[in-house]
Parts: sequence; structure tokens; C-alpha cells
Amino acid sequence: MNYLIVGGNSGIANTVAQNLLSDGHNVITCGREEWKGDSHDNHTHHVLNGVTEVDQIELPEELNGLLYAPGTINLKPFRGLKDDDYLHDFEVNALGAVRAVRHAQNALKKGENASVVLFSTVAVTQGMPFHASVAMSKGAVEGLTRTLAAEFAPKIRVNAVAPSLSDTPLASSLLSNDKRRESGAERHPLKRVGTADDIANAALYLLKNDSSWVSGQILHVDGGMSKLRV
Repeated sequence: MNYLIVGGNSGIANTVAQNLLSDGHNVITCGREEWKGDSHDNHTHHVLNGVTEVDQIELPEELNGLLYAPGTINLKPFRGLKDDDYLHDFEVNALGAVRAVRHAQNALKKGENASVVLFSTVAVTQGMPFHASVAMSKGAVEGLTRTLAAEFAPKIRVNAVAPSLSDTPLASSLLSNDKRRESGAERHPLKRVGTADDIANAALYLLKNDSSWVSGQILHVDGGMSKLRV
């Protein structure tokens, strides 16, 4: 199987890439930095300056899966957000996903049971303070997920994962000391923050044939945050 992982050099996407490589799949990754993981004969890595360059990635004739993982955490009060904040978050989270899917679409059409996985956030459904620009752009990702799932059916499945706070490089500033980590854990019904493995396992499920009858879904992997009140 052939997979494209955009943003695959750190955090959740890197965990997904390493799992796919260990299972013997062919994996293409891209990111702003050189690959930091183990070398594999079935792996190609592209260094890009940003998500606007995703269409420069050389793809095989057939793709079985695309994971678009770049994201932003830009938490500011509404009065402190400028137009550039909204534009940057939308560029990375939503337009970047559009570019990746557009570039990979023809190869995905030729792949067996092809799957696209995008990323949203629990803040889209929960109305959290200081999340205006992030939630707005990720809300667009959820709309894109459902629209493409309908348009690409039955050939290509499209789903998204909506995490809550997870211990990844992107969220490192929110978990920078024990007090912040304890506070973050306490807000979740399951009383801990997520791990890269928690989110990667959900993404892997949606990418692979285990989820062959799943499309147009937003899979909440959030420690119960979106549904439970305890």
C-alpha cells in the first residue's frame, strides 16, 4: 500500500508514518525539516517550506491513503486576534488540506479502498474561549470532510479526527509544567491529556481497511470532552 503523510516528521503524523513503515507499507512524508526517524527502503521524505508547496511532492501512480496533519494552536482573546491570525490558521488548516487532496486525488482514485484523513479539534463543537481563529478554520475542515466524502464516494473515503489536548510538540506550550499538565488532565472526563499514540491509532484506523465502511465522519478522540459531563 502507498501512503502520503503531510507533516509526517513530528508528533501524531510521525507516529502514524512509523507504524505504516513498520507494517511494510510504502510511505511518502513531507515537512519543514529533514526526516528524524529510522531509515526505511520503503520511505521517501520531502522537505517543503510550507503547505503551499505540497503540490511539488512526487506521487506514485496509485495512493491508498492521505493524512494531512499540519495544524495550528493560536489561542488568543478575540480582541487580540488580527486578520493575519485568521488568515494564517485558515491557510494551514483548511487551504493546506485542500491543496493536498487536490494534488493526490487522481492517485487516490486509482488506489484500492483509498482513504483521506484530516484533523479537526474538539473546540469546534465545544465553544472554548480563546479558540476563535483555530475553531473557525477547523470548522471549515469538518465541512470539507463531509463534502468531499459525499463527492468522492464510493471510490475515496474521507474522515477527520477531532482531538482534545494531547502531549505533542504542537501543544508543548500548553503542557510546559506540572501545574498546566494537571489542569489540562482535570478538564477531561478521563482525567488525563491525550498521547500521540491515542490520536495516531484513530488516524491509522481511518486510513486502513479496518474502516472500509466509514466515511464522512468526525471521530472525536478527546478523553470524553465532547460528550461527557462528570
